[in-house]
Amino acid sequence: MSGAGQGAFVAAVKPLVDAMGGEMIPPDEAGPDDVVLSWEGAAAVAVRLPQFADSLDHILAALERRRGVPLAELDRKAKQEIVRSLEARGAFAVRHGVETVASALGVSRFTVYNYLNREKGA
Repeated sequence: MSGAGQGAFVAAVKPLVDAMGGEMIPPDEAGPDDVVLSWEGAAAVAVRLPQFADSLDHILAALERRRGVPLAELDRKAKQEIVRSLEARGAFAVRHGVETVASALGVSRFTVYNYLNREKGA
């Protein structure tokens, strides 16, 4: 395989890896939890995925960038939507998930639990 083709493949997947909060490493340095991506039959790059707790911080930062304002400045309805979205992604199954989200939203843990319970009661 040509180095140029492999380089183009690696360049093409980099935005996806960055969006997930992953790290690209040489395939020969891949560990058992890393994902090796092949191109035209040869290992091109390995991707080290973040732990979910790190991913949650990455997800919150991406939400903030997308909205263009700190999440703590959003109104209650927008914060409730974020909590629902994060719950659907499993954010509250991770250790300290509620605390991490509460801190990012500028609310108490109790408020996050209220948002979660309100959704379940609806």
